[in-house]
Amino acid sequence: MDARDEILKLKEERNAIILSHNYQLPEVQDVADFLGDSFGLSKKASESDADVIVFCGVKFMAETAAILAPKKTVLMPDIQAGCPLANMITVEKLKQLQAQHPGAPTVTYVNTNADVKAESDYCCTSANALKVVEAVDADEIIFVPDKYLGHYIAGKTDKKLIIWNGYCPTHVKITAEDIRRQKKAHPKAEVMVHPECTPDVIELSDYVFSTGGMCRHPKESKAPDFIVGTEVGILHRLAKENPGKKFYPASELAVCPNMKKTTLDKVLLSLKEMKHEVRVPKEISARAKKSIERMLELV
Repeated sequence: MDARDEILKLKEERNAIILSHNYQLPEVQDVADFLGDSFGLSKKASESDADVIVFCGVKFMAETAAILAPKKTVLMPDIQAGCPLANMITVEKLKQLQAQHPGAPTVTYVNTNADVKAESDYCCTSANALKVVEAVDADEIIFVPDKYLGHYIAGKTDKKLIIWNGYCPTHVKITAEDIRRQKKAHPKAEVMVHPECTPDVIELSDYVFSTGGMCRHPKESKAPDFIVGTEVGILHRLAKENPGKKFYPASELAVCPNMKKTTLDKVLLSLKEMKHEVRVPKEISARAKKSIERMLELV
């Protein structure tokens, strides 16, 4: 029995589901029950009847699933798969920023660790960040941790954003020169980029989408080709779901090493040995959940 068949058998025995982020390796995506972005997958975890959630992504994502589905067992095939962007803001640094701007509510991107979410007023995703910022009853808002997502949102609202100096090391590898080169090579292609990209890359794009938006748009568009400005793992799903259309990475360098840590063998081992379980302390989980619930109330 190969790894895939063994995973499917164990999944049934454990009453488990496998969730895979759009940036995972193709073979991991292909064995998953659900593909999606971090928050969408966490919602799937909370809505599912499964007892066990195998989360193929990075740690903050598994934490969010554990917060939204506290009675389920959430497993990570590779517990070392972290997120450099999430680690750029800590509770201590956030509290210092809040002390400098008393009264300004904190909107925290979902790409953060659970303890930071617990110190925040609202959570947001890249898809709903603008809606959340616009709906918050304040003229001045602390926005952490991604400065490029913050810059993008700041350009679309009259509110003043106090933006933390964090960034995604994978998305900053995509340059304006990459976009120009790909546009020259594929003149009929539409350019879709993630809002974690730098402003000069966003300026050259046709559309700015979360990964969920990137997965929806090609199905609705008449364009034959697409230049994709995000982590290269998403191209597998895009090609699979849109036969006849072509997808080109804005940059081959946009690879997240942490997303690639999860392999089929690790998924198998995770199910076999029920490891590694991700737990969030109850007190942190309760407060972090409030920031997520406030987001859902606004949007």
